[in-house]
Amino acid sequence: MEIQTIASFLDYRAKIGQRTDRLVDLVPPDQLEWSCRPGGFSIGDTIRHLAAIERYLYAEIVAGRPSAYAGCGRNLADGPVQVRSFYQRLRAESTAIFSGLTDGDLNRKCRTPGNGQITLWKWLRALLEHEIHHRGQLYVYLGLLDVPTPPIFGLTSEEVIGLSGPGQQGLTTT
Repeated sequence: MEIQTIASFLDYRAKIGQRTDRLVDLVPPDQLEWSCRPGGFSIGDTIRHLAAIERYLYAEIVAGRPSAYAGCGRNLADGPVQVRSFYQRLRAESTAIFSGLTDGDLNRKCRTPGNGQITLWKWLRALLEHEIHHRGQLYVYLGLLDVPTPPIFGLTSEEVIGLSGPGQQGLTTT
């Protein structure tokens, strides 16, 4: 996917963010810092990471500044209300930075933390892919905790099968 306008990027990012927000809203407060293994990201770490890396890595690079990302620990926000507030505040700050871009900016180069160069629209696409990756983690974590999650696009797999035409199930291709 090539990002050709800031407006299309902001619209698509908002839709991706809404799907992520639905999962963040489902996290049981008493499970916020649960992790599937010792030393692994907790659910809270994942939420803080989504907000902090977007704001302090991706948005800083877009603004022509070096990365200011310093992790995603509880020192940034501790507790369900604080984590949600941190997440919302940093997402709004990132939106303000991204909204200041012009369509022409999309084709300029930006410098990554590893001192590489990448076209800005590709950097923004990487941001979206990064969020989707971590949203997948949230789905798994919530599933492991038996928290029902919404289907990503409105229908479950079973519902799609039920709505598929007769004889479509079990098709093989040669």
